[in-house]
Amino acid sequence: MILDLRRLPILESERLRLEPLKVEDAEAIFPILGDPEVTAYWDAPEPDDPDVVADVVRSQVENMQAGRAMHWTIRTLADRSFVGCFDLTDIDRRHRRAEVGFMLSRDAWGQGYAPEAMRTAVAFAAGSGLRKLAARTSLGHRRSESVLEKLGFEEEGLLRGHMLEDGERRDCRLWGLLL
Repeated sequence: MILDLRRLPILESERLRLEPLKVEDAEAIFPILGDPEVTAYWDAPEPDDPDVVADVVRSQVENMQAGRAMHWTIRTLADRSFVGCFDLTDIDRRHRRAEVGFMLSRDAWGQGYAPEAMRTAVAFAAGSGLRKLAARTSLGHRRSESVLEKLGFEEEGLLRGHMLEDGERRDCRLWGLLL
């Protein structure tokens, strides 16, 4: 497999630049995670402390350096404004598969950035030797489901009671895309 997780490239699409995550990016990520509309279907509570987000980002960067995951930020080409991030995690080299995830700031919703960034991510994954991508969405998260459907992901199952949020078990949909 060609995949070298310690040397992530900068990826570009028509309007976006996807750069490997850096510790300094925590400052731009914190306000997004503090937006209750963005995190309404997230599997973790909204952080109210920027140091918590900095620790999470630091851990993600360490996982990248150790070759366990890939995380990118999404910025516009026009003015380099930060609009979100995406990742490839749970990478299984033997079976050539990974899980994909993405998050956009509410200001970036409805502009086509999510499918554009994800098309770039899918092309990178395929070119790197991966042959299957998986994704999870909280039941009812139509925005994310719509993006996945546009990219050709198919619903593969339901994970009943997969997440615990606000003391309640929540179901997740499992999606897959063969590359």
